[in-house]
Amino acid sequence: MLRAFGSRKTLCDGITRRDWLNVGGTSLFGLGLSDLLHADTESQGPTSGVAAHAFGRAKNCIILFLYGSPSQLETFDMKPEAPLEIRGQMDPVASSLSGLDVCEYLPETAKIMDRTTVVRSLAHPHPIHGVAFATTGIDKSKLDVAAELNPQDPRHHPYFGSVVEYLDRKRRGGHPGDMVQNVALPFPFSSQRSDQPFRAGPYGGFLGPSNQPVWTEYRGEGTKTITKARTGFSFTGKEPYLGCTRDSHFEISAAGKLPDLTVDRLDRRRDLLSQFDQTRRDLDKSVSGRSFSRFQEMAFSLLSSPKVAQALDVRREADTTRDLYGMTLFGQSCLAARRLVEAGTRLVSVFWDEYGLAGDAWDTHTNHHARMKDQLLPPFDLAFSGLIRDLEQRGMLDDTMVVCISEHGRTPKLNGSASRDHWSRAYSAAFAGGGFARGNVVGASDKHASDVAERPVSPKDVLATMYHLLGIDLHTRIPDRTGRPVPLLPESADIVPEMLA
Repeated sequence: MLRAFGSRKTLCDGITRRDWLNVGGTSLFGLGLSDLLHADTESQGPTSGVAAHAFGRAKNCIILFLYGSPSQLETFDMKPEAPLEIRGQMDPVASSLSGLDVCEYLPETAKIMDRTTVVRSLAHPHPIHGVAFATTGIDKSKLDVAAELNPQDPRHHPYFGSVVEYLDRKRRGGHPGDMVQNVALPFPFSSQRSDQPFRAGPYGGFLGPSNQPVWTEYRGEGTKTITKARTGFSFTGKEPYLGCTRDSHFEISAAGKLPDLTVDRLDRRRDLLSQFDQTRRDLDKSVSGRSFSRFQEMAFSLLSSPKVAQALDVRREADTTRDLYGMTLFGQSCLAARRLVEAGTRLVSVFWDEYGLAGDAWDTHTNHHARMKDQLLPPFDLAFSGLIRDLEQRGMLDDTMVVCISEHGRTPKLNGSASRDHWSRAYSAAFAGGGFARGNVVGASDKHASDVAERPVSPKDVLATMYHLLGIDLHTRIPDRTGRPVPLLPESADIVPEMLA
């Protein structure tokens, strides 16, 4: 082990600045043999057939993940003619897309629906909070609660963004570039709860930690106090999802020069590393060495370039733009996502996460209608519509794929608490830009939004369509933990041509 000594400054993830410069010792990052295996990807070119014209239409991707699962009946698949115990307490309003009504609490979203494709026929057999299932393509036979609550479970497939970053870096010959390419906001997934373990999903899986999203930290305060409770747990505090201060912004701790780290000092540290050329040449013969080198290059890139910090600092935007998205944590996260894409980031994920305790966010088993009216639909309305409008006004929507998804839907029939439980037999999702069709509805549910009546679509099909639009052929292979090339998606999946422009 060769170590560069210096002052000890701790970064956001507990890794010290000094440790960024360790030469060798790859266990610091928990890197294993498969983290950056250089197995050849096998591609047969863009998929032929009716979807071939859309291959590679998207340059960038913004994923909006509404954790906990919104109800299809109070968003994009309302059933006003159904009995009260099905339709609930909210009324539909006409949208800019003829024939598509949306919930009355989505007035701004209603105005931009003609820019979107709505899929009303998503379905799968797993009504659990399967974030990994929805975003990674994990084999459904391996999906269970234990896996979903353990990001390190060896059964996990890598996150969609991790696969995209891995393949893009291979195309660049391993160079990380001068801008992080796989960023997630607003904070590490499920880290803001004290009563449950982390949940799986946005991680590197068998591609290793070096391909995990770079997570931001939220810097700001909420403006509205809320009390939430579930059996044995409670939370009272100012929740930023309801409102946040003007000073709210996001940071990656390494994304700006630390106070005592001048360019000269940074250059001297580069020189120090260059003294160990032979050691590094030996280390580079190992896969773990290549993984570690990627972390070093990212560290130098983030420390020496202000691009990431500037993109994340939404305070640089005019108040009118910030208000377009809504002064909430989700709204400002969506604004930061646009700024990152504009600055050169390929893929940004924004998670509407639980805050304070589990059973929160869009998981409305209790107080369903009140939470939808007061806490969930209004902030989403501004953020989603603001993002689509802003991208369009800047000429970015055609190149930027916006994907708004979740784990499943909610029960058509209200439960004993006049709320909705888990339901995966029929639910909805919305898509825009980057090669998705404008003003389009795919599939249909039955009269109670209970089961698919037309054109079933699985989460795997959605992922396949996203890969296709980003120019990644479904025949491409990636290395598993043993180095064996495996398909992008472990189970058969089809591109959905009806979703494409």
